[in-house]
Amino acid sequence: MDPHVRDCVRSYTEDWAIVNRKYHKLGTGFNPNTLDKQKERQKGLPKQVFESDDAPDGNSYQDEQDDLKRRSMSIDDTPRGSWACSIFDLKNSQPDALLPNLLDRTPNEEIDHHNEDQRKSGRHKELFALHPAPDEEEPIERLSVPEVPKEHFGQRLLVKCLSLKFEIEIEPIFASLALYDVKEKKKISENFYFDLNSEQMKGMLRPHVPPAAISTLARSAIFSITYPSQDVFLVIKLEKVLQQGDIGECAEPYMIFKESDAAKNKEKLEKLKGQAEQFCQRLGKYRMPFAWTAIHLMNIVSSAGSLERDSTEVEVGTGERKGSWSERRNSSIVGRRSLERTTSGDEACNLSSFRPATLTVTNFFKQEGDRLSDEDLYKFLADMRRPSSVLRRLRPITAQLKIDISPAPENPHYCLTPELLQVKLYPDSRVRPTREILEFPARDVYVPNTTYRNLLYVYPQSLNFANRQGSARNITVKVQFMYGEDPSNAMPVIFGKSSCPEFSKEAYTAVVYHNRSPDFHEEIKIKLPATLTDHHHLLFTFYHVSCQQKQNTPLETPVGYTWIPMLQNGRLKTGQFCLPVSLEKPPQAYSVLSPEVPLPGMKWVDNHKGVFNVEVVAVSSLHTQDPYLDKFFALVHALDEHMFPVRIGDMRIMENNLENELKSSISALNSSQLEPVVRFLHLLLDKLILLVVRPPVIAGQIVNLGQASFEAMASIINRLHKNLDGNQDQHGRNSLLASYIYYVFRLPNTYPNSPSPGPGGLGGSVHYATMARSAVRPASLNLNRSRSLSNSNPDISGTPTSPDDEVRSIIGTKGLDRSNSWVNTGGPKAAPWGSNPSPSAESTQVVSSATDRSCNRMSSHTETSSFLQTLTGRLPTKKLFHEELALQWVVCSGSVREAALQQAWFFFELMVKSMVHHLYFADKLEATRKNRFPERFMDDVSALVSTIAGDIVSRFQKDTEMVERLNTSLAFFLNDLLSIMDRGFVFGLIKTCYKQVSAKVYSLTNPSNLASLKLDFLRIICSHEHYVTLNLPCSLLTPPASPSPSVSSATSQSSGFSTNVQDQKIANMFELSVPFRQQHYLAGLVLTELAVILDPDAEGLFGLHKKVINMVHNLLSSHDSDPRYADPQVKARVAMLYLPLIGVIMETVPQLYDFTESHNQRGRPSCVAVDDYESEGGSMISQTVAMAIAGTSVPQLTRPSSFLLPSSGGRQHSTFSTESSRSLLICLLWVLKNADESVLQKWFTDLSVLQLNRLLDLLYLCVSCFEYKGKKVFERMNSLTFKKSKDMRAKLEEAILGSIGARQEMVRRSRGQLERSPSGSAFGSQENLRWRKDMTHWRQNTEKLDKSHKPARSRAEIEHEALIDGNLATEANLIILDTLEIVVQTVSVTESKESILGGVLKVLLHSMACNQSALYLQHCFATQRALVSKFPELLFEEETEQCADLCLRLLRHCSSSIGPIRSHASASLYLLMRQNFEIGNNFARVKMQVTMSLSSLVGTSQNFNEEFLRRSLKTILTYAEEDLELRETTFPDQVQDLVFNLHMILSDTVKMKEHQEDPEMLIDLMYRIAKGYQNSPDLRLTWLQNMAGKHSERSNHAESAQCLVHSAALVAEYLSMLEDRKYLPVGCVTFQNISSNVLEESAVSDDVVSPDEEGICSGKYFTEAGLVGLLEQAAASFSMAGMYEAVNEVYKVLIPIHEANRDAKKLSTIHGKLQEAFSKIVHQSTGWERMFGTYFRVGFYGTKFGDLDEQEFVYKEPAITKLAEISHRLEGFYGERFGEDVLEVIKDSNPVDKCKLDPNKAYIQITYVEPYFDTYEMKDRITYFDKNYNLRRFMYCTPFTLDGRAHGDLHEQFKRKTILTTSHAFPYIKTRINVIHKEEIILTPIEVAIEDMQKKTQELAFATHQDPADPKMLQMVLQGSVGTTVNQGPLEVAQVFLSEIPNDPKLFRHHNKLRLCFKDFTKRCEDALRKNKSLIGPDQKEYQRELERNYHRLKEALQPLINRKIPQLYKAVLPVTCHRDSFSRMSLRKMEI
Repeated sequence: MDPHVRDCVRSYTEDWAIVNRKYHKLGTGFNPNTLDKQKERQKGLPKQVFESDDAPDGNSYQDEQDDLKRRSMSIDDTPRGSWACSIFDLKNSQPDALLPNLLDRTPNEEIDHHNEDQRKSGRHKELFALHPAPDEEEPIERLSVPEVPKEHFGQRLLVKCLSLKFEIEIEPIFASLALYDVKEKKKISENFYFDLNSEQMKGMLRPHVPPAAISTLARSAIFSITYPSQDVFLVIKLEKVLQQGDIGECAEPYMIFKESDAAKNKEKLEKLKGQAEQFCQRLGKYRMPFAWTAIHLMNIVSSAGSLERDSTEVEVGTGERKGSWSERRNSSIVGRRSLERTTSGDEACNLSSFRPATLTVTNFFKQEGDRLSDEDLYKFLADMRRPSSVLRRLRPITAQLKIDISPAPENPHYCLTPELLQVKLYPDSRVRPTREILEFPARDVYVPNTTYRNLLYVYPQSLNFANRQGSARNITVKVQFMYGEDPSNAMPVIFGKSSCPEFSKEAYTAVVYHNRSPDFHEEIKIKLPATLTDHHHLLFTFYHVSCQQKQNTPLETPVGYTWIPMLQNGRLKTGQFCLPVSLEKPPQAYSVLSPEVPLPGMKWVDNHKGVFNVEVVAVSSLHTQDPYLDKFFALVHALDEHMFPVRIGDMRIMENNLENELKSSISALNSSQLEPVVRFLHLLLDKLILLVVRPPVIAGQIVNLGQASFEAMASIINRLHKNLDGNQDQHGRNSLLASYIYYVFRLPNTYPNSPSPGPGGLGGSVHYATMARSAVRPASLNLNRSRSLSNSNPDISGTPTSPDDEVRSIIGTKGLDRSNSWVNTGGPKAAPWGSNPSPSAESTQVVSSATDRSCNRMSSHTETSSFLQTLTGRLPTKKLFHEELALQWVVCSGSVREAALQQAWFFFELMVKSMVHHLYFADKLEATRKNRFPERFMDDVSALVSTIAGDIVSRFQKDTEMVERLNTSLAFFLNDLLSIMDRGFVFGLIKTCYKQVSAKVYSLTNPSNLASLKLDFLRIICSHEHYVTLNLPCSLLTPPASPSPSVSSATSQSSGFSTNVQDQKIANMFELSVPFRQQHYLAGLVLTELAVILDPDAEGLFGLHKKVINMVHNLLSSHDSDPRYADPQVKARVAMLYLPLIGVIMETVPQLYDFTESHNQRGRPSCVAVDDYESEGGSMISQTVAMAIAGTSVPQLTRPSSFLLPSSGGRQHSTFSTESSRSLLICLLWVLKNADESVLQKWFTDLSVLQLNRLLDLLYLCVSCFEYKGKKVFERMNSLTFKKSKDMRAKLEEAILGSIGARQEMVRRSRGQLERSPSGSAFGSQENLRWRKDMTHWRQNTEKLDKSHKPARSRAEIEHEALIDGNLATEANLIILDTLEIVVQTVSVTESKESILGGVLKVLLHSMACNQSALYLQHCFATQRALVSKFPELLFEEETEQCADLCLRLLRHCSSSIGPIRSHASASLYLLMRQNFEIGNNFARVKMQVTMSLSSLVGTSQNFNEEFLRRSLKTILTYAEEDLELRETTFPDQVQDLVFNLHMILSDTVKMKEHQEDPEMLIDLMYRIAKGYQNSPDLRLTWLQNMAGKHSERSNHAESAQCLVHSAALVAEYLSMLEDRKYLPVGCVTFQNISSNVLEESAVSDDVVSPDEEGICSGKYFTEAGLVGLLEQAAASFSMAGMYEAVNEVYKVLIPIHEANRDAKKLSTIHGKLQEAFSKIVHQSTGWERMFGTYFRVGFYGTKFGDLDEQEFVYKEPAITKLAEISHRLEGFYGERFGEDVLEVIKDSNPVDKCKLDPNKAYIQITYVEPYFDTYEMKDRITYFDKNYNLRRFMYCTPFTLDGRAHGDLHEQFKRKTILTTSHAFPYIKTRINVIHKEEIILTPIEVAIEDMQKKTQELAFATHQDPADPKMLQMVLQGSVGTTVNQGPLEVAQVFLSEIPNDPKLFRHHNKLRLCFKDFTKRCEDALRKNKSLIGPDQKEYQRELERNYHRLKEALQPLINRKIPQLYKAVLPVTCHRDSFSRMSLRKMEI
């Protein structure tokens, strides 16, 4: 058998040798935290109960709300309403369950233990299972397992032929199907022959057809299309038995007869049938062309895809194509990436998923005898796509062909390959099979051969016998494949068509009747023998067939012969041939010559011209069909077989010439075609490697071909890489090469000496092909191709072993303690701890996958080389491939080196696999690592690594992409080496690389690119599955007892945990100290990178934050899910490697994203200002250490000096993104959760107070970061609508709990950066979203949603997300709680550092304030109770603010809807009171604070449910009643008092709930409640705060400011009683400039409590700072309201305080704000820019209004509110309450007569009113502000006439002015104020006229003197004054009232006044005209003249009227008294008090 064939077959059938690292899958590269994996790990999570999920959505309250609305609206109950009734309610309610043993006196330790046990039980083991992986692209360390090399398929279609019926059935018809691509003009599949004839029809041919093989009966076929496009047609051709007559005649009957007329034409049909039978008998073995049709494939696929039904019926009348089918669907190609390079013009098409379609083809075209060639076919097909197809005009043959087209199933049963071999899963060989049809892809396909295929296709095309003498008309060609020249030498290798035997010895082409130069369209498929000789040839014999039956004419007459030899110079001969045809049989020995050679004495047709065109195509995985490859393989085989001379082509190569030829053939491989190179890739690389390993012996000399082969490999690999660029993974590894290394490559010398495969050569190879074929299908891969061969102990991986001795040389001079080995999760049989583990067998398991054959050919790896030995008499030298490879690589240079660097990954992976194989075959896997590889090889590897690291450093800017690949390749290589070489040696290599890169990073100004490469490098190395073991987690930082050999525990659970931690210096474990980094080398590198990059001073590394954080996150997440570390003690060891992480993260506190921002209190309670962060005490890493770290101990490199200087004051930190911060914090929690508690406690003890506080800050942040979002949020996110509404609750709690004052200042300082950073400013507290979209880790999902527009997530998914988030929140908070407990223990142990307890409490309270699960809250309350009982004085004496917070939190949870939370909260509250009482027999403080808390809760919380709170109050009462110890004291009574009092407040709130919808009413109610607390300042303050909150919620800033001023005044009153400081305000009086209303806050009533009493005025506001805070807030609110003058007044009170405190900073701020305020006043002088408010009088009439009946109010509405708006609002509101029909709005402003109203209706009267000032007031109210501030009097006017109409003529028009006085001045702490006084003034008509004229005159004066002048305005006013036609204008007024002196002397005065008004008026008009003249342009001259004329007319008309004086007025004055009297009565005044 030919050696090449043998090698090919071996290559396709050989078992692969695959290297598996046993635990490889556990490294981070393979253990991604994917979603599915997450889901798996999340199974069985308990559902956490959250109140926020339970709370109804508010609409459930709606019904009761409406109910309440309908009830009376009275507020008659005073706030201290009926005690009796409320107590009755309380007594009848049910308490919650009491906690057992709550009141027992148990020692604190016991309580702690109990709490801890409770807390630790049932916890979720894996934190990271609850936290989604950070959003990163494919992680760098992920290496996908390469695809299994397998046969190439495109997209596969299953075509089933169901039936074929013609109108007449008279003879058998034969069909074939094939695919054609019109654009490429190429047939893209072989033919599929099928026949759908009935048994009866088949019977007609019985004499000619031997019995059919089942394989030829197939009716369904699978086509493969690699490049689907719009140009693919499915062409169906029909043939019939040859008969006399041309095709047209034969087709005629099929066109004219209709099936329906069968009866009519019975006789004719019988006749036709008779003829057909004759022809079948005589000419049965010949065929003739008959008809054809084509189906446009993409139309079918796309229409089938778009139709709704599952299986679609489509009628295709090819003649009349339906228009809709030309729609093309554009979709992407699914298939192998490499093959997708569709040409640009193509619309991509997808065949992998369309709905199956059933087509009925109704029209066939008859074949034209002269148009049979493919060329003609392409023309027809192109034409078919045109709408006006020529084919439409042809008369079709009607028929019905039914075909099913569907995507092919994954693994169809009963399937035959193109070679007719059965594909596995062929249950029964009698079933009709499905044929796989071989594809001829339209363009090159680059896939290596993996199966044996050796087919030849022969296409006779045309014959020209025009010039041949004699009768040759009906011509057929007989084709035979001959192995000799005797006629009997024809081989049975021609595949049968349909219904015939599988193989035959000959094939005939179809006959075209009476044509001397016919075209053919046959395809003859031949199975080539494996070994060809020079005698194999194709023989063509031409026959004339006589159709008519004549006497003694034979059926066929030979008329010509020609042939094609199969081999030419040893190469297969294929291609296009134009052959001469001989007239007589060829002579002896013709087969070795070609017919073109003129043989002597032969006669040829047409003078030996070429007359026969034929094409021969081979599809073979044996024949390369490329001269260069052929030559190379031939030479290599010649060497193997040692047969010289070698014939290649025309050359004969002698042995002495062989070396040069071989070398040149290696270098010539570059010239070969890419496609064959890829097809024979495996063989080619194998041969090149063989040449390296076994240098050939030529002429007795060993020839070293290592270099040539290395170069050839490098160039081939680069060529593949360049040309197949779509075929690479993320690391740039070409998938074909990767799978070569992974599966195919093996060391050549491990080949068994393989016997010839199977008897007779041929049969055997077929057998192999089958096997390989079946093995290739991925489904059966596991069955066939991998049987583990590793009998070595497979645990390399498994057992983390202590590293080898060399590690020491790198890791530092200290020896290592090797006495403990490590934990192995390997076997179920864990040996007892401390047992001595057996020496490790490091297993790299080599899996040799054997196919089903029994002989496992690998086991015989005796490395023989006998045949070479015998031939040359000397053993060839054997080299080890990896050693040779390393050597070649190190010594190469120039372009070769460049090529190798470009594809370094390939050589690295090759080297690694070679090393593993070598160890395996040489049985060295058991050996110690030290002795595995020779020194020389290790030197080469070191040199290689070092130069490559140098390349990375020197070229990373120029060749970025290449260096990135090189960097990852190097890292993967080192990662692999850690599994097979001495680890110490590998660590040395890592250190070399690291050093080079770090040195460069330091010298760069912008190092981030290189630093990023360094991170990738590190991340890949750390993805090693034994990362943990490599870090020696168990050896402690102490010198070793004795160096012991490298061992690992294959069996034992290691003894590592018994060692004692006590003896080390704890700090070393928590800092990146030198000992830590020597001991835990890789972990040290990782944490160091983290510390250096996160350092805020690190220039230019900001962009790497996410990257470095993800690296750590990724490692921890993989440890977390690693089964080897599941045991908690093991995990604690792993966590020890990360202890310094805590310190690193503490360093970053100021830079972390502030998750508390969007929370109810702004800013985190930072216990430490930034300046302290800078101080030495705060820093965990000293500068020198940091340097050492950064350079990984390269001290000679100093960083630019800035690094060493402590950075200047509070530096600007750049904040991390939410995502990075979240990842960091989850890592922190993981370490805290898993680290050993005793170690943590020791460390905490060593920390300074500052550092502990910083740790607490971190925990505080964690609470906010992992807060539960709530199911509703997920639903909202799901709809992706984020409605932003202002969340006032946040502001209010802020106002109540105050984050104002010192704490806020501190936070601001520590977070100076955030004020400016975008994230800080954008999200103040007014965002309602308590979470932010970008803060949630579901962001990935929402983004993905956006990208792909997937439908929203399902209910179940939302549920699942909420479940996970709930569990994460619970677990995170429990970890925080555990840590707090440890901190508290350190305090108890050290008896010092009490100062940090406040911080602990702060975190606890913060966690209570967040959204928590019931489970967590129970543990949290237990911890809080323990804390209070251990340190009672903490709350009651030091942290009083915290006490207030605590009360608020507890009360909040007392009103929870969840029972267990309520019972715990009430228990905590009760114990709090009890403890306070025990300290001082009085729990005034708690009493006070609880009452205040309740008030604030009630005032602010929207969905607050009093029912639940009532139950909790009842629970507290129950505790008090059952508390035996305190029964005799006053305690129970005090508790009862308190509870009743609280209950009272509750009842008030129920009322408030009723008025939730009516803001005015609500504020009135709050106002009243606040009034009720007049004698309890703290509570009054609380309610004022509540009101302020409600106002600012509705943007009533002025009112809000007033509430704050009132609060401040209240505080000032009490402060002045407490301490007399000159600079403080003296109570309310100081504030009256701000508002006259403030005096009501004065504490003068008799029941005022003294502020010295315990618990009174103890709130944080009753301090100087509190006062300042309130005033600052007030100033801010005034400023928002635009009342800058009031801002000034507020600051007048503040300034003295700051001056007294010498607080220059504050003063500068205040003056800055004042300057702003005043400059705003200047710029907004006109007042239009500041609109302060619009006022309306609203009167309510009707009993429906309850206590509003007959009340009148003045409402203050926002500026520029129209009457219609307020009317609409009130009408809508009350209309909804009482019903639209009941409510009426009174439209006029006349006095309402109660008697005339319908008692069943409710009436509202709304009137616009204006502020009213007396003349004397006007001199004080100068500015716009003055006229809009402190308003108590308002006026409105009503016009009327005496007869009841509103308007009349001038002389009868009266006017009523109504003046209202309110009880308080506006703005006040509410927006509507009662009217307490009303007076009316009635003006007579002449008085009305006087007012009008005065107004006109004023307008004129204003317009004239306006600056700058406004000509338009001036002309408008003038026009209105002097225009003649003005009706009721000035002239008419004068004529009515001045024409005669009135009779009534009372009116003299008025008459005179009016006369004087007119005088003034004319003067003003004159001024105005003069002014206008100066303003106008020439175009307005005429207009001006007109105005002047009018003015003169007016003046003349008025002259006589103005000059007439009333003589009486100028008489001597009468006695004054009576006159005065009469005058005062002159206008009728009606007073109404």
